[in-house]
Amino acid sequence: MSTDKIALVTGYTGESGKALVKELITNNQFKKIILVGRRKVDYTENEYKEKTEQREIDFDQIDNYTEAFRGADVHFCCLGTTRGKSGAEGFRRVDFDYIVGAARLAKQEGCKHFHLVSSQGANENSYFLYPQVKGQAEAALTKMSFPRLSIYRPAMLMVDRVEHRLMERIAQSIIGHTVQRIAPEWITTPVQILARAMCFNSFTKDRPSVEVIDNHAIFRLAEQQPNPSTEQTKATNEL
Repeated sequence: MSTDKIALVTGYTGESGKALVKELITNNQFKKIILVGRRKVDYTENEYKEKTEQREIDFDQIDNYTEAFRGADVHFCCLGTTRGKSGAEGFRRVDFDYIVGAARLAKQEGCKHFHLVSSQGANENSYFLYPQVKGQAEAALTKMSFPRLSIYRPAMLMVDRVEHRLMERIAQSIIGHTVQRIAPEWITTPVQILARAMCFNSFTKDRPSVEVIDNHAIFRLAEQQPNPSTEQTKATNEL
């Protein structure tokens, strides 16, 4: 059964964001997906053209783009970078300033459920930059009093990136052939699993207003979300 839910995604050009948009596109419980980012993507697939609306903004001047966050009741935030790519200052700007700014405007425009992709080990009191900034962003959003806030703490995201990150690729290759095969939920999270969990969690009931979802819980949520292609194949076979 379809619904009238409208989703908004920030960080949709990153790997977790791309996986999430793909999941939302195939879910008929969302009638529209608003994509907010610094640049537009030239989609060729009809389902993307028909179901998405892209809104281009400058995150450094985010207060000038209030209208870009209007019209959605569910917001998925997949914004993020790395210190290696952006430096310490750039990392803090994206993973704190941009996220908090987007959340503030989402709340202002009536967002009922905000989803944040954070990280395993996030801790605002950490001495290390990465977990500290992640934890600070979580704490800032918690104080905003959304009707519902879901914070996801995945482990190492397993993905074939378009962007070349040599050391990450080597680490993923080693882990993929060792730990992931023995204990897949221990230190890895496939982006498709994360995307499926986030999508399904938009429709769960009787959850706390603020929830922190660790890696094991992400896998459990994903298991409850049927794979659309599987369901479609099953339905076709039954005809």
